[in-house]
Amino acid sequence: MSTKISMKKLGNSSIEISAIGLGCMGLSEFYGDPTSDEQGCELIRHALDNGVNFFDTADMYGNGHNEKLLAKSLKGRREEAVIATKFGIVREEGKYARSISGKPEYVRKACHDSLRRLETDYIDLYYIHRVDTDTPIEETIGEMSRLVEEGKVRAIGISEASAETLRKAHAVHSISALQSEYSMLTRDPEDEILGLTRELGISFVPYSPICRGLLSNWAPSEDKTDFRNMLPRFQGESYAGNKSIANELSLIADNKGCSLAQLSLAWVCAQGDHIIPIPGTTKIRNLDSNIAAAEIVLNKKEISAIEEILAASEVMGNRYTDEGMKGVDV
Repeated sequence: MSTKISMKKLGNSSIEISAIGLGCMGLSEFYGDPTSDEQGCELIRHALDNGVNFFDTADMYGNGHNEKLLAKSLKGRREEAVIATKFGIVREEGKYARSISGKPEYVRKACHDSLRRLETDYIDLYYIHRVDTDTPIEETIGEMSRLVEEGKVRAIGISEASAETLRKAHAVHSISALQSEYSMLTRDPEDEILGLTRELGISFVPYSPICRGLLSNWAPSEDKTDFRNMLPRFQGESYAGNKSIANELSLIADNKGCSLAQLSLAWVCAQGDHIIPIPGTTKIRNLDSNIAAAEIVLNKKEISAIEEILAASEVMGNRYTDEGMKGVDV
């Protein structure tokens, strides 16, 4: 593959990141049996070789395994990569149930633990993964800002926060990125977040921009380790209704000469210059397809056709279970 991806500035920073990043979560858990470490390393290195330098992980992915895998993959190439990791979701190994912590002492401990697993002296972008309703966001961001002063963190991010929380956080320390789920089938950020991040110079980082495979050729399986099997929008009539929307959108992709997944990524990117999606994959062919999507430009007619389908459609089912919604849009 010869296409090199374009670069953008991470919001409120001097950090250069690729226009599309790589979500690494699925290399450790949640989407069926994880890949081997060798396959994971190969994928991450392939991304880096092809211009993707923005890697998204979290301490809770695989109970620390994902950070360790990233460290192994980037050995000898750390300076080429921009590592984003997250803290705040506390889980027992192998369990989906979670609690949320943004307590200052936990912020510091979690950062030190991530630095050790990542085998690095600094984290490029450090997010609070979910907002702790029992700890004022000012206290959480205050401790994160001290980590910046100490050189352990270069930039601060926040995930799945409300507009009000984002404003409060940004008043304490400049926020560089807000990460939330966003795709043609998950459009909540359009209400306030997209406009506010643009106003404040904050990068908006959509995860699941292909809606966990709904906007691709993926099909459900009996795999008990694939957490999509418990998500409401992947169940029964909800899944059937949502898949019918995807099938309609596929016709536009066919006319464009691209895959539905590529159309989905191109549409997300078209919603603002400050948007940097982080699609995840475990396969090099899908990674190459995602990188190529960064060069796809949708014209006004195509965007109108997509909007017409989405306006006439109702996405069915919540994007998470009640447990998974803890700390979302707080």
